[in-house]
Amino acid sequence: MIVSDQGRVIQSSAVMAAGTLVSRITGFIRNIIIVATLGTALLGDAYNVGNTMPNVLYNLLIGGALTAVFLPQIIRSAHVSDGGEAFISRLVTLILSILILLTLMAMAMAGLLLKLYAPTFTGREAEITLIFIWFCLPQIIFYGLFALLGQIANAKGVFAPMAWAPIVNNLVVIGVFSSFLILYPDLTTSTISDTQVKALALGTTLGIIAQSFALIPTFRKLAVKLKPNFRWRGVGLKKSINLAGWTLIYALITQVGFLITVNLGTRISREAADLGLLGGFGFTPYQNAYLIFLLPHSIFTISIATATLPQLSRLVQLDKIEDIRDQLIQSLRLLGVVIIPSTFFLIFFGESIGRAIFFGIAKSDAEFIGQILRVFAFALIPLSLNLIFIRALNAFENTRYQTISNFGINTIAGFFSFLAFIFLPIELKMIGIAGAFSISYILGVFITFYCLKTYLLHLSHRRYLKLYLKLSLLSLLFFGLFATLQAFIPLDGIRGSLYLLIALLLSIFGYLISAKRFGVDEISKILTLFKAGRVGR
Repeated sequence: MIVSDQGRVIQSSAVMAAGTLVSRITGFIRNIIIVATLGTALLGDAYNVGNTMPNVLYNLLIGGALTAVFLPQIIRSAHVSDGGEAFISRLVTLILSILILLTLMAMAMAGLLLKLYAPTFTGREAEITLIFIWFCLPQIIFYGLFALLGQIANAKGVFAPMAWAPIVNNLVVIGVFSSFLILYPDLTTSTISDTQVKALALGTTLGIIAQSFALIPTFRKLAVKLKPNFRWRGVGLKKSINLAGWTLIYALITQVGFLITVNLGTRISREAADLGLLGGFGFTPYQNAYLIFLLPHSIFTISIATATLPQLSRLVQLDKIEDIRDQLIQSLRLLGVVIIPSTFFLIFFGESIGRAIFFGIAKSDAEFIGQILRVFAFALIPLSLNLIFIRALNAFENTRYQTISNFGINTIAGFFSFLAFIFLPIELKMIGIAGAFSISYILGVFITFYCLKTYLLHLSHRRYLKLYLKLSLLSLLFFGLFATLQAFIPLDGIRGSLYLLIALLLSIFGYLISAKRFGVDEISKILTLFKAGRVGR
């Protein structure tokens, strides 16, 4: 069956979205159990700092390049006589060699990483954080293996495995932390032992190993034979490495921005503990709110962006600029169907979501996570638009403009984060830092589009902004109605969670029916493809 470009994007996005949805649901369960086991104060921060170090270093040196640079190169290499096998084998050998070296260097500098990201941690919390860092850092190698196999599969038009594999990771971590929650229900920085810290860190690392190995059976089905090859000259890697230079700067800017957030968050945690405040006000609540905020973005925006990039890359190679504009408009319209109601849901029900998800901790701590989530919600639409524009720049293989855009976004976020940290009371500092994130993307999406205009010259914004306005009004109507009712009938515990679920389901039902009657074709196209069972074909 021959389908349109938009149909292929929807089909590929749907299979990824389904996998991502299950992954995020299991991820939520994982985070709930982690928070219930470690809390939202210093012990939770120690774990989150240690477990984010592999992500930080991996994304700094390799992660961004795999998508921004190597995916278009892999697609191009498929046109040579060997189908790209020489290029891919040398690429995999090079990247894994770099990752092993990077891991060893990082483990040797673990103390420096601790001082950079949690400089106010002293005594026992510093010892715990350092152990978490050491035993989580080997994840770097397996993040790289997972991303390499996944990007090669994406270049071959296979998207499902990369979306579904993280479920394995979540299940492993759920098992590890659940056993700890049952055996040691009252862990704190003063009661947890070094052996217990190592067990939690190794269990987390085992989850990443399982995630990467889950791709191997599917990868074997692809017509690509991989073998170690250290002969890196003469197959086009030089161009990839040159392009990756800007990507390295891009990643460095991102990680400096993240460093600022973690540094300020751990300072807030330490200050709150010194003041004797109960609960968490620092990095852990911020991190958990951020993960909830990313749910619609991860399920839908990233799925569409990932499915769109190979097609955009091919259109760029064929110099079909008008088709590229049409593809971008179609992707932006599809985004609006999910991202806009998600934004209003998070704004209206932020605290209710916090209470419903993190029922295993104090109500005030759960509501604080929800307050941060509500502020994050204002970034959801611009964040999604920005990703689509960045993917278009990926297709044009312009990493310099991506770096310029990223510098602007992180500079804005850093500036307002420092203002929030300096001037707001401790109970509002992290909420203010979340606000800085939202402001940075609201302004930054204009920077990214300005960079993209070099290639597109123009884009008919009315073709998707009019739709966004229509969807916003419908979302405001339905979610606003149930949020108003909730204000008059305050509900806690199971009844509050039940009301939240009913409000979500009825609002979505009313939204979809109304949008379809108002002629939003994207609703019908997505539902038709799902109902027909043609997803991923």
